[in-house]
Amino acid sequence: MAVKKGVKELVAAAEADIETMSAADAKAAQEGGNATIVDLRDVRELWREGKIRGAVHAPRGMLEFWVDPASPYHRDVFASGGKFIFYCQSGWRSALATKAVQDMGLEPVAHIGGGFTAWVEAGLPTEEVKPKERK
Repeated sequence: MAVKKGVKELVAAAEADIETMSAADAKAAQEGGNATIVDLRDVRELWREGKIRGAVHAPRGMLEFWVDPASPYHRDVFASGGKFIFYCQSGWRSALATKAVQDMGLEPVAHIGGGFTAWVEAGLPTEEVKPKERK
């Protein structure tokens, strides 16, 4: 099977149309108080590696549903009016996700170039995420 556009082409096209921030700039925006950092990774990645301190978790598969106020799955955090900075492990999923929500009309948005890997390599703060017990 041949695809018309590969992942690298899709990511490059997204990055040409969105804001990419460094980990340090994302941290500064978070500290400024008007930016929400959003972790798009699978919950198992969070359990295994932790997350950016203070980040909100929105699994990639639910993001558009959580952003859309007309969706039965809408989350109020996405109606806060601040800037949203998305990240994944390396910046590929977050580039595509940022483009998708930007196309939906969510503004302002950006993603962290290099993702969680870049954040950790910069020595910025993370926090542990423990699995929740099922009742």
